[in-house]
Amino acid sequence: MDKRMILGFDIGGTKCAVITALWDGEKIELLKKEKCPTDLNLSPEKMIEKLICMADGIIEQGPDAIGISCGGPLDSKRGIIMSPPNLPGWDKIEIVKQIEEHYGVPTKLQNDANACAVAEWKFGAGKGCDNLVFMTFGTGLGAGLILDGRLYSGTNDNAGELGHIRLDNFGPVGYGKAGSFEGFCSGNGIAQLGYTKALERVQRGEYPLYFKKGMSQADVTAKTVADAAMEGDQTAIEVYAVCGEYLGKGLSIIIDLLNPEVIVIGSVFARSHSLLWEPAKRVIEREALSISAGCCRVLPAALGEKIGDYAAVATALL
Repeated sequence: MDKRMILGFDIGGTKCAVITALWDGEKIELLKKEKCPTDLNLSPEKMIEKLICMADGIIEQGPDAIGISCGGPLDSKRGIIMSPPNLPGWDKIEIVKQIEEHYGVPTKLQNDANACAVAEWKFGAGKGCDNLVFMTFGTGLGAGLILDGRLYSGTNDNAGELGHIRLDNFGPVGYGKAGSFEGFCSGNGIAQLGYTKALERVQRGEYPLYFKKGMSQADVTAKTVADAAMEGDQTAIEVYAVCGEYLGKGLSIIIDLLNPEVIVIGSVFARSHSLLWEPAKRVIEREALSISAGCCRVLPAALGEKIGDYAAVATALL
């Protein structure tokens, strides 16, 4: 099969990138990348024009297919961005139409979690699987679903919003809901847990490694807590154990409901696997149907820091 030129647009609230790649039907080869800050002072249409100019500067031949990865909400069927919270003013933006009019080739749009799911399915930890769940586990918690060998996005592109599931009546706030899956299992949630646990220790006259006198909640991050845990700080280890336990609860629901072959988890889980997996595994063994848990692997994302690049070009291949 001749190699196809793929063009990808990765659109975020703080930065954007354009990526070129070659696809031979089996393997993808990333070629060039150009990135820039997202200029919210420009109109969305002008910002998209800027990205098209960047793409024109790095692409060596006319693209055969184009993919766009962007935070939701959006309408993937009509190719319209619908007011993502990280892109104020991007309301009902017909991005697919604008890019297709310039290049004249099929262009696909997906939210970033779905795009990452497709990337890990086609090129990463889930390659060869028919049933895969990808979880972002970054600043927040979102998911993309590959079911029976196809991306499942739901009735109006809102499938996979696992972060909104409530796992407990009380707990860290995520997705506007205390005790949610995102509250317990996200970078922001770990920071909230870390701060709460630190206050408990401080009132006993103790200070965890990641918390010094005079610090505020803004000074606590998932990384500072993880670094302290790796140095043996018991409070930090307890924070990640709590996160891991609730991760296990959430994964048990996914396993029982969807019966996937693989659950791929990115960002915080990939970086802190040694802190999170054992407590999560114990809960799965207790809570999930053994016949379903036994055929499901839970793996860190394989594409690392380049997953956004792969996600944009993978969207073109849907």
